[in-house]
Amino acid sequence: MDFDLTDDQRLLTDSVTRLLADQYGFEQRKSLLKTPMGWSERLWSQYAELGLLGLPIPEEYGGFGGGPVDVMLLMQAFGRHLVLEPYLASVVLGGTAVRLAGDDAQREEILSGLAAGETKLAFAHGERQSRYDLTDVLTTATPDGGAYRLEGAKSVVLHGDCADRLVVSARTAGGRDEAEGISLFLVDAEAPGLARRGYALRDGTRAAEISLSNVPATLLGERDAALPVIERVVEAGIAATAAEVIGTMEAMQAMTLDYLKTRQQFGRPIGDNQALQHRAAEMLVAMEQGRSMAMLAAMMVEEPDAGERVRNIARAKVGVGQAGRFVSQNAVQLHGGIGMTEEYAIGHFFRRVMVIEHLFGDTAYHLDRLADEVE
Repeated sequence: MDFDLTDDQRLLTDSVTRLLADQYGFEQRKSLLKTPMGWSERLWSQYAELGLLGLPIPEEYGGFGGGPVDVMLLMQAFGRHLVLEPYLASVVLGGTAVRLAGDDAQREEILSGLAAGETKLAFAHGERQSRYDLTDVLTTATPDGGAYRLEGAKSVVLHGDCADRLVVSARTAGGRDEAEGISLFLVDAEAPGLARRGYALRDGTRAAEISLSNVPATLLGERDAALPVIERVVEAGIAATAAEVIGTMEAMQAMTLDYLKTRQQFGRPIGDNQALQHRAAEMLVAMEQGRSMAMLAAMMVEEPDAGERVRNIARAKVGVGQAGRFVSQNAVQLHGGIGMTEEYAIGHFFRRVMVIEHLFGDTAYHLDRLADEVE
């Protein structure tokens, strides 16, 4: 298979790398974390100007019609700089849901606004009791004329505190854990009866708890048949965050090698120690194994065979999760005490990898899924 980048992909990578090198130093990121939003609206506008927000959006809706590999390249760059803006929540998750489930009018209205940076989305599916079970939905939707009313709550909604519109799952039929009977809805973030409580996750990125009390909503896609779309949204999220972990590992590997070369002990660099050289080599091997799995995930996002797609994305989630944990733990250990301080970047990368590990199902969850298939 040809893994060479196209001219457009090289241009994308170069432009994003230059922007983040100039605008997203570690000290600049720490300053953003202290703001009420926790990210930069100015940079969000720059992403829109560069076409990054419209990267995976079809051209007829104002986007660039890019594919999963383009998103992979962008998310790797974001991972190298621990980008805080709501790209994953808004473009990858929310945008994928609208693109797959919406009708032409909904796509035209929402995706064009998303590509232009005028609309931010959040994907509100998980609930407190559901953990990683995509069928465990207790939020309900009741018909109200030509629309619906939602009742329930959603938990850990990524960047749900800043979204303009929410894509919300709710039951229109069936009982808890039933695959049939789940629908998707569009909800205005300022709708009466909707309450949001925003907070920072352990890595500094934002999430929200959402409560819904008789909230007006518009059906997105087919009624009672949203589970396949929800699964595709989660798979797109897994592929995107797998690529982000590759970027974080690249940054941690480079920082660790630099530290081993410059940190002096007994009058010589600690990198002269053969055991530490072996450890750094093991980190490199793990990172490259993870990179291969992230590429697999990107290639599988649009795979038409659902069984093949599910298996391989689960394998990628496991492989990248194991590689990310190994590299980040060793990076912190090789830095010694400084690796545990807030003032040094390596611990921030470590926390981001650990948060991603628990998004969309952790390693143990996906290993169980793969084991069930073997049985």
